[in-house]
Amino acid sequence: MKTKRASSRELDKIDRHILELLQNEGRMSYVELGERVGLSTTPCMERVKRLEREKFILGYGARLNPQKLQANLLVFVEISLYSKSADIFDDFRRAAIKLPHVLECHLVSGDFDYLIKARISEMASYRKLLGDILLRLPGVRESKSYIVMEELKETLAIPIPEAD
Repeated sequence: MKTKRASSRELDKIDRHILELLQNEGRMSYVELGERVGLSTTPCMERVKRLEREKFILGYGARLNPQKLQANLLVFVEISLYSKSADIFDDFRRAAIKLPHVLECHLVSGDFDYLIKARISEMASYRKLLGDILLRLPGVRESKSYIVMEELKETLAIPIPEAD
């Protein structure tokens, strides 16, 4: 059985460089990518396809400007559930996944059960999201909110491990 650590060792220097470049510039052409990692186009494309097949690359996307899309208010919400039963967790999970303003939802350890990251247009929209939607999700007992006043860093970039 392979561990995550073992699969990281399968990446050579060129694979890691490809991952770094595509993580930051996902629309880069195979020609440019190949030039930057020292490969011709076909071997470069084959490596990218292998990295996709092996799930090192899960997908590609555009990074959007929240201010331009009336989503400039970023909030984090701690959610506590009434019960720790599997059914309650499943019901909550199914409902939370469907919420369009929820960017992330994580089951966490600690004093609460879930941490939600959401973007909305303004405080009035947040009151509606919290009171009419989040607090009415299955099993929710209480919440605690954090309104982001300044975003210092937000990235999806994952540090690429160096070879052992």
